[in-house]
Order: sequence, then structure tokens, then C-alpha cells
Amino acid sequence: MSDHLLTLEGVHTHIGAYHILHGVDLAVPRGELTLLLGRNGAGKTTTLRTIMGLWQASRGRISFDGQDITKRHTPQIAELGIAYVPENMGIFADLTVKENMVLAARRARNAAQIDHARLQWIFQLFPAMEKFWNHPAGKLSGGQKQMLAVSRAIVEPRQLLIVDEPSKGLAPSIINNMIDAFQQLKASGVTILLVEQNLAFAQRLGDSVAVMDNGRIVHAGSMQALAADPALQQQLLGLAL
Repeated sequence: MSDHLLTLEGVHTHIGAYHILHGVDLAVPRGELTLLLGRNGAGKTTTLRTIMGLWQASRGRISFDGQDITKRHTPQIAELGIAYVPENMGIFADLTVKENMVLAARRARNAAQIDHARLQWIFQLFPAMEKFWNHPAGKLSGGQKQMLAVSRAIVEPRQLLIVDEPSKGLAPSIINNMIDAFQQLKASGVTILLVEQNLAFAQRLGDSVAVMDNGRIVHAGSMQALAADPALQQQLLGLAL
């Protein structure tokens, strides 16, 4: 069995007339947390959306757990055990937290059918979800909405969790809570791919890191090595951790 749960090989993506990804090579090790870093506009979100089939790769190959998923549609990709939390979080503001969770738990028709042990584990990760269980999701704070978005993604067992900028706009206390949750998720065996701009957040969480620029991966290695090399940080990201 490959040590990499997800691999991208020479992936190109066009959006209309625009050529966004220019041959992305990315390997996400099984059971680890991989950070995808880069300046704004480098192609990070496009990479995530291409993995999920929301945008189709025009060339190259995407493999998940040994299967070629390059041309599969998004529902088929999700069925394989991949969950995606987009930057806009994708929650239903007019529905309650409970209703959002029931919708995400595709095997449940009501809250009582959600796996009880898993729900309690989510409540332990994010106590606000239990506290605001019957509140409209649109009334939650930004941090609570992000917690709901992640909770929806993990309400059923997943092999891979993909999250786009989970710390964006969050208060430091909420960021610490999110870091703890991702650490617990990783410890439970979930492989995680994060796009992140908060480098302190990335440094505390990441096992491996890939840096994008102009639609390509320009550096890949351990997060520890990048964190220990200010000159490399400056070269790749234009700033230091």
C-alpha cells in the first residue's frame, strides 16, 4: 500500500480561457497533516477544487488510495471518503446546527439516526455545536460557523479531510481550539490537507508542506525544516514564520 493517500501528477486546470494550474505535482502522506502554502492567487484553492472534481483537470492524473479519480464527479469522489470544507464554509444559514448536521450525515434521516458516539466526539471537539444545536446556523459567530463546517465534514468517517483556510478571520482562542481539533482528528487516523495563510497555525500543525507559486508546486518537504529556515521562508513566501 502506498504511503501516499492522495497524489497529483502533472495536473493542469483551465477555467474558461484562463490556465490556472501548470502541472501540479503533490503527494499527501497517509495519516499526516499536509499544508499547502503560497501567496494569494498561487492556485491553492483551484488545486483543492480540482481534487474534488468541482473543476475538471485538463491534463494530468489525480489518484486517491490507489484509484484514478481524475475524471470522476464530485459526489463519486465524496463517496470514496473525502470531505471538503471550502473557504466560504458552505453551511446553510437558514437551517439549525442540527439540520445542517443531518444533511451532512447522508445515512441519517433525522438527528436520532446520527451515530451517537461520533456525535459526542464532535461535541467534545467543538462544545459550541452542542450548545447551539437548535440555533440557526446563520446566527453563529464566524468561529462557530467554521466549527460547524468542520463538524459537518466529519459527521461520517472520512479518510481524507480537505480544508481551505480554516483559521481565516478567527480569534486566537478559536484558532487554538481548531488546532486542537485537527490534532485529535489526525490522531484518530484521518489524513488532512489544509490550505492556510496563517503561518503560525501552519507551523503548529503541519507534518509536511508544499508551497505553490504561479500554479505549480515550487517546494515540498517537512514543515519542521521550513520552519527552521527563515531564508527559505523569505524566498518562497516573502515573509518569515
